Amino acid sequence: MMPRFDVGEVRHYYDRQSAGFVAYGQGGRLGAIHRAVWAPGVTTREQAFLYVENRIATAARTLAPEGSSLHLVDLGCGVGGSLAYLAQALPMRGTGITLSPVQARMATTRLREQGVSDRVTCIEGDYTNLPAGLAAADLAFAIESFVHGPSPERFFSESARLVRPGGLLVVVDDFRRATSDSRAVRAVEQFQQGWHINSLLSAEDLCGQAASAGFSHESTTDCTPWLELQRPRDRAIAALVAVTGWLPLARTRIAHVVGGSALQTCLARGWIGYDLAIFRRSQRP
Repeated sequence: MMPRFDVGEVRHYYDRQSAGFVAYGQGGRLGAIHRAVWAPGVTTREQAFLYVENRIATAARTLAPEGSSLHLVDLGCGVGGSLAYLAQALPMRGTGITLSPVQARMATTRLREQGVSDRVTCIEGDYTNLPAGLAAADLAFAIESFVHGPSPERFFSESARLVRPGGLLVVVDDFRRATSDSRAVRAVEQFQQGWHINSLLSAEDLCGQAASAGFSHESTTDCTPWLELQRPRDRAIAALVAVTGWLPLARTRIAHVVGGSALQTCLARGWIGYDLAIFRRSQRP
């Protein structure tokens, strides 16, 4: 299947939106432009925005004796918030990869301000065509970036080339759920169009793609029940979209808002789920 959006279009999307995500998103102070997860035991908003990173840190600690340095690679690193946090929690080196030069500059600034730029770098690049010379990763992760990629096959084949045998790959993103509800088609389409989504797989297809590239499935956590859905602001946005979203100019200017509202509907009705999946690279090189 051909991707809906080419690399240039996804790059432009994040060049245009990233500053707003940080300025107006609830996790912007942390550099978190992904969703908050209110899992059991999470009591503060900061903990909710760091839930995914803490799960990654826990997985990383299983890979080496205490005190050993690991190499972590963020495949679609945004503005560097995840790596900045992990570098303060773990003895590690880190590499972030983003299509967006705007994000790369923002990440470089954040890493320097957080005092970890001696161990963590962010580079402009494509995770489906990784730059030559990138050191092998003990753990690679993709937080809400997998769905933007033009090819799941390329994502996993490049990840298999990157992650060392026995290492881990963590994918946190939206995945299709089985449904016969005809209303799902339009909502999913609006989400894909507004958020520049190329690779919206089922959880089963994700595991199949991973297995084909030499990754075994370790676990999947369905985080959907722990998301904040249908908040007052979400209902207000849905009302705005209902009133103005049909206008051609509005569809262009607030496409990402329309997409976000559609995603809220899909998550609330079970048409899409938000999963944290962990895979292990085969021990065979």
